[in-house]
Amino acid sequence: MDLGIAGKRALVCASSKGLGKGCAMALAEAGVHLVMNARGGEVLEASAEEIRTRYGVDVVTVVGDVATQEGQARLLEVAGDVDILVNNAGGPPPGMWSDWGREDFITALDANMLAPIALMTGLMPGMMDRGWGRVVNITSQSVRAPIAVLGLSGAARTGLTGYVAGTSRQVAGSGVTINNLLPGLHATDRAVSLDKGVSDAQGISMEEAKAQRAATIPVGRYGTIEEFGAACAFLCSRHAGYIVGQNLLLDGGGTNLTM
Repeated sequence: MDLGIAGKRALVCASSKGLGKGCAMALAEAGVHLVMNARGGEVLEASAEEIRTRYGVDVVTVVGDVATQEGQARLLEVAGDVDILVNNAGGPPPGMWSDWGREDFITALDANMLAPIALMTGLMPGMMDRGWGRVVNITSQSVRAPIAVLGLSGAARTGLTGYVAGTSRQVAGSGVTINNLLPGLHATDRAVSLDKGVSDAQGISMEEAKAQRAATIPVGRYGTIEEFGAACAFLCSRHAGYIVGQNLLLDGGGTNLTM
């Protein structure tokens, strides 16, 4: 399928690896030029060069922490008049309610709620003026079905979900859509971290922890960044203009909901 977005520009946050990289690769395959961001310059540059070589698109890199005001300002400066924004940031560490204090919640909110809102606020007016834009926020399955040990992530990302629900309806008439992608377990560094938490808590091997968690997913495996990226690229395509304010689960059926 021709996604109809060749030649457009996208800012993809936290895209040197994992789900963000999957999104960057899928957009590049569709002919989209990229602004890629990450905190680690070496890995970011390697991923950017891989995408340039493989897909022949222009790729600009911005090293910085999207959770900080300084990082956001730099991204907005470089992104300029991008047509597509993919918001992404690493989730806070797992734990239990008794582990977290005010500063833990502030840190989670800065990364997983306030940062994407700041980038939307900065970039959507230009999209609206041009009559076309796509915003995809990478959140979590935990906004639909809470996961106790991911309470920090769930709290911040659920706040973002509420913001998107209202804002998406306000900007849709200008040709700008905002939607959220809700990943379940994918084969990323985040999954390795969570596997380790299970391994440490239960005194089992990492392989056993991964197998145990994969067994809870109806498809019987973790998702891939390629699968995730393809879903993101479709939401960014010309075909997705009638999809507004939605929360799309990509979890292999792991979240047991009727709707």
